[in-house]
Amino acid sequence: MAALHARLCAALLVLLAAAAPAWAVTCEDTRVDGNRYTICRVDLDADDLRLFLSDADGTPYGHFSTLDRALARQGEQLAFAMNAGMYHEDRAPVGHYIEDGVERMRVIAGPGPGNFGLVPNGVLCLRPGRADVFDTSRYLTERPRCTHATQSGPMLVIDGKLHPRFLPDSTSRNIRNGVGTSADGRTAWFAISNHGVTFYDFARLFRDTLGVPNALFLDGSISRLYAPMLDRDDSGRRMGPIVGVVAPRAGD
Repeated sequence: MAALHARLCAALLVLLAAAAPAWAVTCEDTRVDGNRYTICRVDLDADDLRLFLSDADGTPYGHFSTLDRALARQGEQLAFAMNAGMYHEDRAPVGHYIEDGVERMRVIAGPGPGNFGLVPNGVLCLRPGRADVFDTSRYLTERPRCTHATQSGPMLVIDGKLHPRFLPDSTSRNIRNGVGTSADGRTAWFAISNHGVTFYDFARLFRDTLGVPNALFLDGSISRLYAPMLDRDDSGRRMGPIVGVVAPRAGD
């Protein structure tokens, strides 16, 4: 009987391992100071986090579903995704953009119109095994060798401090999404508000709740999330850059 029990336990462990997802990213809905958010944690030691803009023909993916179908042809799938920065009407990124080591858009330095130009803005830089958010001036000084990078703005948290233009009594509320990275670069936190919030409250989420030293605003009303573990696949108008965790497709 003992031998049979051991074989059954071993078989169960094999089945559980086969059923377990091939990624570490997790997403959960939460409430902070009366505001509702969905927060996703990406483990850079285990997760393959990449940026995506367009297919081999130069056609922007635009939607999570289009990107997932393209990955399926390579035996891969999206485990998580979010829009990854501001873009023009043709879906071209407004700011700096690198994909698979190829720069597609230069760094935009200095102030400008809109949220993007509300300096300091910043860059999400992905390298093997780590992710970092840099404010743009530091990025230009350090010149990290990013495999993937996307520029957006404004920064939400800069070296543990909130962006100086954010006001605690602001009445400007909008859907917002952003990303923050741990000091060691091994964890990236992505968050999206599930109703309108102020920049001040959104930045405090990253600094005070998630505890990240640097965080970057990605976009506002067009913000969307793909989180299959929550049965969430936001639709809407076509996107520009997309950030996502890629995993082997189930059964492959």
